[in-house]
Amino acid sequence: VVAIEMLEHLENAHADDKLAEFFAELRAEIQADRDELEGLMQRLGISVSVPRRAMAWITEKFAELKLRLEDRTDGPLHLLEAVEAIAIGIHGKGCLWRALSEANVPGMGEADLIRLERRADEQRARIEAIRLDAARAALFQEVTV
Repeated sequence: VVAIEMLEHLENAHADDKLAEFFAELRAEIQADRDELEGLMQRLGISVSVPRRAMAWITEKFAELKLRLEDRTDGPLHLLEAVEAIAIGIHGKGCLWRALSEANVPGMGEADLIRLERRADEQRARIEAIRLDAARAALFQEVTV
């Protein structure tokens, strides 16, 4: 929930540059991953936690507020921190798929979990390039100001 909300914000904030398409594609992939997880939960009879989903939404709003207070212009530091938070979430998602594979969770084939873990690794690699570009822009600006 947090990553999807943050990516939507980043997509809108960067509508005039090449990052908008990247953020839109990544958001669609993460939404598809979330849909697969919810489908697995449904097959296993695990309900979606309404309080957890609400807390994720609130967390995203607080994260966005924090980013805006630190960089009111939606500038390079804002982008760096937002992309880092998303990268951490993607890493966690990959760890979840790996843990489910190790646990031999019934209802989900090993091939699906391997595919999802690989997709998380690929997403992490793609966002790493954006993160490093954002770091160069934000940190160089911070040092030279």
